[in-house]
Amino acid sequence: MLESILKSIFSAGTFQQMLRSATPVALAALGGSLTEHAGIMNIGMDGMILMGAFFGVLGSWLFASAAAGVVLAVGVGLLVGLFFALFVVKLRSDEFIIGCALNTFALGLTGFLSRSIFGASGTKGNPFLPSLRLPGIESIPFLGKILSGNSLFVYLTLLFVLLLWLFLYKTPYGFWLRASGEKPETLRTAGIDPAKLKWLASILCGVFCALAGAHLSLGQLQGTFAENMSNNRGYIAFACVIFGAANPPKAYLAALMFGFFDAIGLRLQEYLSADLTNLIPYVITVVMMVYVVVRAQQRKKHRARSALAQKGKSA
Repeated sequence: MLESILKSIFSAGTFQQMLRSATPVALAALGGSLTEHAGIMNIGMDGMILMGAFFGVLGSWLFASAAAGVVLAVGVGLLVGLFFALFVVKLRSDEFIIGCALNTFALGLTGFLSRSIFGASGTKGNPFLPSLRLPGIESIPFLGKILSGNSLFVYLTLLFVLLLWLFLYKTPYGFWLRASGEKPETLRTAGIDPAKLKWLASILCGVFCALAGAHLSLGQLQGTFAENMSNNRGYIAFACVIFGAANPPKAYLAALMFGFFDAIGLRLQEYLSADLTNLIPYVITVVMMVYVVVRAQQRKKHRARSALAQKGKSA
């Protein structure tokens, strides 16, 4: 039995499922990395993902096109990002409260609209994003089964990780965005308004989270929407941002780790209760956060000891 479990866990299907499960979390984490660098703690990403998932399916259902669903989801994500920035940046409201309010609002709005339009059970079978076959890669043993046959967003996410890393660390605009969260007064001295960069980060975060929701409903679940289908992925994305220090490649790796354990949980449902296996990725997320907190405390202690030692030498 142990041998069959190990074969199931380390099969190509598990790693392909890892990519699919990690993609919505990674996309949201990319948006969260931008707001984190801009000095905004955005815990409203779960609501943003949920809005993207619902309006993606709604657009697909209305226009009989998955592409139209993605466009509608992105448009709504942009508006939600503007809404978030209005309260957090312009009106200087508490970002934690606004994030909680946004999650609650999104849950209530999408639930109401879903029941009103699709009925109590939600909807499925709408036009969805096709799986892409990669002829050159598909023929590679084992690896081809993992990398080929995924939704477009699985591949776009890798591109977004690279582009966002280049933007943040290799362009002056990325430097200004990071400075808007770390040294806003210095940025003002240079004649650049940090508030504009915070607006930009919030809007882009809304767009990335909308893409995450669109992938979840139109890619991963093939045109399906059910109430609260984001299933706390926004909070996990926030944990990935913290774990990866808002660095896009590191946040993506953290999302892959979540995706891997999520895929393992699905595989283990043949042998264990689904209620138990569904807990696995969330337990790992908690462990990630504990690790981050412990490491941060250790760094503080190390810096304090170094400072004391330096004072002792100078004395």
